[in-house]
Amino acid sequence: MLTGELKAMARLAAPIVLAELGWMAMGIVDTMVVGRVSADAIAAVGLGAIVFYGIGMCASGVLLGMDTLVAQSFGAGDREDSRKSLVNGVWLSIVLIPPVMALVRAFDPLLAAFGVDKEILVLARPYVHALNWSAPPLLLYFAIRRYLQAVHIVQPVMWTLLTANFVNLAANWVLVFGHLGAPRMGAEGSGWATCLSRVYMAVVLGIVLWRRESDAGKISWRPDAARIAELLKLGLPAAGQMGVEIAVFAVVTILIGRLNALALAGNQIALTTVSTTFMMPLGISSAAAVRVGNALGRRDPEGAARSGWTALGLAVGVMSVAAVTLLVAPHMIARLFTPEAEAIAAAVTLLRIAAFFQLFDGLQVVATGALRGAGDTRTPMLCHFTGYWLIGLPLGAELCFGRGFGAAGLWTGLCAGLILIGSVLALLWRRTSRNFEMIK
Repeated sequence: MLTGELKAMARLAAPIVLAELGWMAMGIVDTMVVGRVSADAIAAVGLGAIVFYGIGMCASGVLLGMDTLVAQSFGAGDREDSRKSLVNGVWLSIVLIPPVMALVRAFDPLLAAFGVDKEILVLARPYVHALNWSAPPLLLYFAIRRYLQAVHIVQPVMWTLLTANFVNLAANWVLVFGHLGAPRMGAEGSGWATCLSRVYMAVVLGIVLWRRESDAGKISWRPDAARIAELLKLGLPAAGQMGVEIAVFAVVTILIGRLNALALAGNQIALTTVSTTFMMPLGISSAAAVRVGNALGRRDPEGAARSGWTALGLAVGVMSVAAVTLLVAPHMIARLFTPEAEAIAAAVTLLRIAAFFQLFDGLQVVATGALRGAGDTRTPMLCHFTGYWLIGLPLGAELCFGRGFGAAGLWTGLCAGLILIGSVLALLWRRTSRNFEMIK
């Protein structure tokens, strides 16, 4: 039984992991391309990206309720109910577009208030403005993707993201450096390149949805208030959990921006790297949510428990490899982003700290996905808030500014918070999976 579950989990998780890596690759390409412009350009892109994605990803978290509802109804064989969640998820994404774009624009004066270097702000502002126009296609893409993944249509999601990287790379080459008669836009050009790739992603997945749903033309696109309320009941805590996590890294980035441009460049390199390793358990987490939800939908509590534990085992395996890689090859990784020796040195220190929280980062995100498949999105939010904001950030700030450890101090605090969160959520999944017998 366990071998069968492992194979089923791997078949579902592998394309999602590759899709997540494809998603992350676009950010890496942006960082590497602007790294050939200057260290300040890296810092500006890093600062601007974390502002936009802090808000945009939090909004996309509202759509995570689709994982639970679509996966469980699909497991129960009720395609009509699955499509109902799709329709209302799309409407919800449309409603989210104006507030997301408004919040991104409103965040600009706050960066100056935090004391971020003025030269970095000058470069970051046009980059964020360009990136902000990617919000509409990005949110629509997320709604369609949640549905497709929950009904096991994952190959097109993977290929869409992988091919979007070619769109992004080509647009970066043209707009950042001014090729083919385009103006040399620097960091701002990278923002417009990312925007173009998001439009491509939304259009392609929309076409996939239309073709895969044989009676797509008959689907009623009328919004349903009750279903939207169900999505919000599950999605708002999930968005809160994502917001708590993203915001703490945003605050850390802003605080490091008060130190100097080199520290911020090192932070961006390290953050991009660990975000890349995080994509692997994040993909497994999405698969866990689907597999657990499918099993509960067909009234199979033992299968749901088995799916969750299999996903956690996979996470331990892949993140152990990531931890070893960060420990033994930090210089090699940093050189991929910049040739500047001082920026490399700053990044290496943070990468070595990151190696110690890789395993726990994998545990926390996969346990969160398994719990989401079971309909629990509130508990992970509370765990993340406690671990990051009550323990990790205060400890990191004291080590950075009180004890003089700089950026390394802030990352050490994050490491402590992640170790706590990962351990607690794994134990909570253990308790939840034991309670599944009550479903019978």
